[in-house]
Amino acid sequence: MSVPESDIAQESGVDQAEASCLYGPVPSWRLGRSLGIDPIPLKTCNWNCVYCQLGRTQPLTCRRDNYVLPGMVAMQIRGFFEIHSVDDVDWLTFVGAGEPLLHAQIGRMIRDAVALTDLPVAVITNGSLLYRPEVRREVSAAQAVLPSLDAGTAELYRRLNRPHPEVTFQRHVDGLTAFRQEYRGHLWIEVMLVRGLNDTEQALEQIARLLRRIHPDEIHINTPTRSPAEPWVQGPDRERIMQAAAHLDRVAPVRMASPTTNGSFNLSGCDSVVDGIVGIITRHPMSEEELERELGRWAPGHVQEVLAKLADGGRTRVVVRDNKRFWHAASSHFPEGG
Repeated sequence: MSVPESDIAQESGVDQAEASCLYGPVPSWRLGRSLGIDPIPLKTCNWNCVYCQLGRTQPLTCRRDNYVLPGMVAMQIRGFFEIHSVDDVDWLTFVGAGEPLLHAQIGRMIRDAVALTDLPVAVITNGSLLYRPEVRREVSAAQAVLPSLDAGTAELYRRLNRPHPEVTFQRHVDGLTAFRQEYRGHLWIEVMLVRGLNDTEQALEQIARLLRRIHPDEIHINTPTRSPAEPWVQGPDRERIMQAAAHLDRVAPVRMASPTTNGSFNLSGCDSVVDGIVGIITRHPMSEEELERELGRWAPGHVQEVLAKLADGGRTRVVVRDNKRFWHAASSHFPEGG
């Protein structure tokens, strides 16, 4: 199968063509070398999670729209593989700088991605829109869908995920349950653990109760390792994480985020190292240590020069958490002093 050139040509636009929706491949502890496909603007989201590495959502939205043209995304995927081998990538991953299912034509883009290569396609989503039958149909073409379930009660859902009023806790759970009943691909549900909120025995049992109803193929435990939106957010200690894993493993096989993910970011094919880094940190913030290591690979001998360009170009900002510096897109929203 292929995507007709005419479909792409009819949707060409100057603004759309200038912005790449692709980034990476980036190393992923779940998906290996993941080529990110981002179909929405930064922090277009219906959740405002306290742990979000991309900062606060301002404002929350539930409006689905054609934020980028689907034909342009297909063109960029095709262009990427004209330069790179499919051996450089393990998964094509729709993972927005916000909530990718807010794109009104996410289904078409997933089908195009499936048609353009033999690589598996994943969708990382908060899952809050899966209560809508049309959304469930749209994402069903992906080989894996990775939604979130961080809370077992409506109260904790509001405290952790701070959702738009339209995406209630009941709708969220009902959507995940209905999707599991219809979907034949891999359903891997992520639980983001935040110290003192959802890492207690009671909170974990409440989450487990819902997961038994949903029947995921796997449960992925994650913790806030990058700069969270709220400075008070911390992940549990190792002992508590292992206790959580043992608890949830009674429901489905558990995978846990690795403290270090093997692999490096791929900046080949970018117009410049600076453009490549900005494209990545807009969706995937990097610690300064991580950034310097990657620059040492792609701009050896020019690390400080590139850092200076990143700092002075008006396209980035640095957020400090626990005395550690993280690089973000300039338009990201963090509390004062963050």
